[in-house]
Amino acid sequence: MENDELDNIIELNDEDGNVVQFEFLDLVELEGEEYVVLLPVASDGEEEEGEVVILKLEDTDEDAEEESYVGVEDEQILNKVFQIFKAKYKDEFNFMDED
Repeated sequence: MENDELDNIIELNDEDGNVVQFEFLDLVELEGEEYVVLLPVASDGEEEEGEVVILKLEDTDEDAEEESYVGVEDEQILNKVFQIFKAKYKDEFNFMDED
């Protein structure tokens, strides 16, 4: 069984403590901050078609190599990060405009 596809799967806990799997798509830097672009994975292990999730990367401890991801409330930042992601991967993904 090939495990290459699972190398970029991360598990995060949602606000209810449930484990949710995401495919890590990219790390985008914007204005000195780093943001991860994630794609939710369906319970059957297949990628879900739909919206990506953008979370801000934060170090939890100076000494530890642990990171945490926090939600981004600012729509302008979300849009900027997504535009960078779209420009970078325009040939790899079929982006749908919401107009």
